[in-house]
Amino acid sequence: MLKYLQQIWKTKDLRNKILYTIGILVLYRAFVQISIPGINLANLAALFDTAAGGALGAFSLLTGGSAENFSIVLMGLSPYINASIIMQLLTVVIPSLEALKKEGQQGQVKISKYTNWLTVPLAFVQSYGMLVLINSSAGSLPVIENIRDPLLVLPIMVTITAGTMLLVWLGNLITEKGIGNGISLIIMVSILGGLAPMISSSMQVVGQDSSKLLPIAAIAIFGILLTILIVIVNESYKNIPISYGGRGQKLRQHFLPLRLNQAGMIPIIFAVSLIAFPSVLAQFLQNSDSTIMQGVATFIATHFGQTGPLYMAIYFLLILGFTFFYVSITFNPEQMAESIQKRGGFVPGLRPGKATSDYLERLSNRLTMFGGIFLAFVAVAPMIAQSLTSQGGGAVPVLVSGAGLIIVVGVTLDLMRQISAQLAMHNYDKFY
Repeated sequence: MLKYLQQIWKTKDLRNKILYTIGILVLYRAFVQISIPGINLANLAALFDTAAGGALGAFSLLTGGSAENFSIVLMGLSPYINASIIMQLLTVVIPSLEALKKEGQQGQVKISKYTNWLTVPLAFVQSYGMLVLINSSAGSLPVIENIRDPLLVLPIMVTITAGTMLLVWLGNLITEKGIGNGISLIIMVSILGGLAPMISSSMQVVGQDSSKLLPIAAIAIFGILLTILIVIVNESYKNIPISYGGRGQKLRQHFLPLRLNQAGMIPIIFAVSLIAFPSVLAQFLQNSDSTIMQGVATFIATHFGQTGPLYMAIYFLLILGFTFFYVSITFNPEQMAESIQKRGGFVPGLRPGKATSDYLERLSNRLTMFGGIFLAFVAVAPMIAQSLTSQGGGAVPVLVSGAGLIIVVGVTLDLMRQISAQLAMHNYDKFY
């Protein structure tokens, strides 16, 4: 490992890219600490010490603590992620976008530009929703004193929108001039940025009650085992043999790799957006003057708590369903079979065309089922572990959520591949 790090440091271009990336990420963490003027920070701090603040913590998954500081990057990259998902779906529905996607690098640049444009209105609308949610959750201690005053709210919304676009720009800088994959790196750093407060919270819990040491240690060990499982699954492929040649030519054997986890993080993001809606609705209804609405809010809060069995069951099924939905629009077995046939290839033992398409569809469905169950298990398992270890009173904090683990592991593995590829390219260039 030390020799590998020395090799990286001695490679000037790679070293400069890594230092540039670190500098951008440090700048991002500095922006997280800058609060927006006009906010009652004392009421905000009091809010996050309540149960309502704990519910809002689910929205801080990709913001690295910016919600607690009410920083200029309050929304993080969430609007950009939503815009990216929408664009992926539109490329399937709109023929012109699908044609752009097939144009290669030039088409991807145009789609990326459209994604940036779509991020602006999404960030503006979501910023108002977040302001209303935080203010309604605060109850009698409003974070924004007069949220109905457009002269006060509009500048805050513009600032939050500009903060999101600033992060998109920083991510693009890392992609172009740094180590690459800038957006994913910022999201990973956001998640890791929440580790220090969670570790501090765990130490405080142990300091107040030494009996919590064993449950916290058990959750930590469980998290390590879960991380190992994520690495194994993320790096697993099903290689489909493809033969090329024929009619007197020597057959050439190739493989078409299909990932076990074909959908990545997208199903979890979809599921989180839906499963969080009842909790958001409850935050609005609990401040209603109607006793019926307050009763509905109490019912939702009771049955849709993050450690409740109904919440976890619906969350599990949503992830599984969205996995099948996402793979169905991104993987086309007929198109894949047609592409193999056009290149003069075939799957041994299968006729080109429909037989190959049916085989790819069956295989993809099996992998999707496994991948969906895996994603759902990883997302729900930390909640179950926390629920089991918290029995007997007092909640035991979980350092990183299952969704956060998948992001961190995936980005880390991709970063290692990027560095190894650039090292190999550097060593190759030395001979020429």
